[in-house]
Amino acid sequence: MEISTIGIDLAKNVFQIHAVDSHGKVVLRKQLRRSSLASFFVNLPPCLVGMEACGSAHHWARMLESFGHTVKLMAPQFVKAYVKSNKNDAADAEAICEAVGRPSMRFVPIKNMEQQAVLSLHRARQGFIKARTAQVNQIRGLLSEFGIIVPQGIAYVTQRVPELMEDARQELPGSFYDLINRLLENLRHLQLQAEEIEAQIQSWHRGNAWSQRVEKIPGIGYLTATALVATVGNAQNFHNGRELAAWLGLVPRQHSSGGKQNLLGMSKRGDAYLRTLLIHGARSVIYRAVQKADPRSWAFSVTMRRNKNIAAVALANKSARIVWALLAHDRTYQPNYFAAADTITN
Repeated sequence: MEISTIGIDLAKNVFQIHAVDSHGKVVLRKQLRRSSLASFFVNLPPCLVGMEACGSAHHWARMLESFGHTVKLMAPQFVKAYVKSNKNDAADAEAICEAVGRPSMRFVPIKNMEQQAVLSLHRARQGFIKARTAQVNQIRGLLSEFGIIVPQGIAYVTQRVPELMEDARQELPGSFYDLINRLLENLRHLQLQAEEIEAQIQSWHRGNAWSQRVEKIPGIGYLTATALVATVGNAQNFHNGRELAAWLGLVPRQHSSGGKQNLLGMSKRGDAYLRTLLIHGARSVIYRAVQKADPRSWAFSVTMRRNKNIAAVALANKSARIVWALLAHDRTYQPNYFAAADTITN
């Protein structure tokens, strides 16, 4: 039995296999339990293996690559077009097997364990930040029911609420007073957890030369730098900076036909977390550029011509392209790089 390409439909316990030979003829359709997947592939000659980029995909990709196979991950939305009829595990595995052999298919870079560990810190921090915001809103909402109004912002809640509670202690029921103190304690715990994780991320940033290079770009701090380096990995997987920006969803969507170009808003593809960090960093750069009002500043000139939101996305797009140039060509950030190049040319 000669197998050249295999498509795997990943799951929690039962995996579906679809294999074809070099002529595209189906030679194997099989279900495998999680415990038997490794033993099945370790005995196979090296072949091309395709999987969707979903939960546990990077783990299985690293394992199968250690067995000598060539593994390629694909975004699920790109595989969906190859499902011929009703959706089921066998049809999904067949679609994956067909899609992985397409020369125009776009593939997802396989992350190593260190990259996944750093991104896990970011996801955990994001969860604590979200829970902290929800806790602040709950405290403000409960206090408003008793006529105690607290302005928006975590600082107002952590600083003013204890004082307000002491002032109104005689008027409030004891059970409600104890409840607010309990919620404030939980808020402090969430804040401490987020700060400890940020310290871990910052420690990794100090030991990573690529992350420190990316941090030099205006609008990018250590959080954005570490998330970018861990997510992008080998920047040479992208042909150019625009491809990286498009991968992050920082380019316009198109609805063009009949030779007429119609550009819409952001495509919003890729990692929403990374895109959010880049755009918020761009907003801070634009804020400072407007304050300085330097006509030579690219950010200021774009802001004067277009809406600030459009300018922020444009600057985030530019930052993504610079990140690609630094990572793909092993360079350091130079603020006046293009001006210096023009000077040399002239």
